[in-house]
Amino acid sequence: MKQGDIVVRKSYGKDIAFTIIEIKKNKEGTICLMNGLNLRITADAPIEDLEKVEGERLGISDVIFNKKVNNSIRNILRSRATNDYKIDNRSFKAFKSQAAEPNETMIFKRPGKVLHIDGDARYLEICLKVYKQLAIEASGEVISEAEQPSKVLDLVKQYKPDIVVVTGHDSIVKDVEDYMDINNYRNTKYFVETVSMLREYEPDYDTLVIFAGACQSCYEAILDAGANFSSSPERVLIHCLDPVFICEKVAYTNVNETVSIHEAVTSTITGSKGVGGIQTRGKCRNGFPRSVYI
Repeated sequence: MKQGDIVVRKSYGKDIAFTIIEIKKNKEGTICLMNGLNLRITADAPIEDLEKVEGERLGISDVIFNKKVNNSIRNILRSRATNDYKIDNRSFKAFKSQAAEPNETMIFKRPGKVLHIDGDARYLEICLKVYKQLAIEASGEVISEAEQPSKVLDLVKQYKPDIVVVTGHDSIVKDVEDYMDINNYRNTKYFVETVSMLREYEPDYDTLVIFAGACQSCYEAILDAGANFSSSPERVLIHCLDPVFICEKVAYTNVNETVSIHEAVTSTITGSKGVGGIQTRGKCRNGFPRSVYI
């Protein structure tokens, strides 16, 4: 086996696919450091416990997740075309006083803009493709979790987003009992520090919306630092696209409305065990009239 190979762990029933990022030797033998293929987890395992994935075969969980992703994207686009994102009565009445014969086709929407900072280049590429599918303007930067605190403010000043995602990989250190100590996590401390810096820069939770965290991250600590949404309430693994689906709900909810936390969380792949948040206003603004040149 070599760096970049896709593998599954035999001791875990080959449930999750990983990419090998480093192979090293210690007193116990050869150990592989790995990142989840679809799940935002980092792990290590003895090389003899790993089995290389051939061709398109994935872990059992990955196959299920891929089906959920496709269904989620279809449902979001279908709901926008029907009832979920129609013009609310208050906005329509306001426009009616300014036009002789207003109608819904004259209104346009400006959803919120996203800056997605990710510790994994492959995940970022996947996320940016889905943002595009969902008609969300998103910029992305690959920054390792440890470097995110020192670089996040410059990026926010550069891109001026409405929503910031700070994510990558995380996991709980083996054989720990205190789940509230951020030092017992691989990267939670960096997410907490990054969120704290963002919230010091912009204290208003509705002006700058923040999603932060990855697999098994210390949910409570990240929310306490100032995030609107975070992972992971039950310390479970989260899907690489969970932050994207949270952003979609925020970006397309009208500024006059509060994002339904329940709808936002249940729109993700891993649901309320993996993602949660606090009351937050939407970032979508209606405009009138629609340009005839677009």
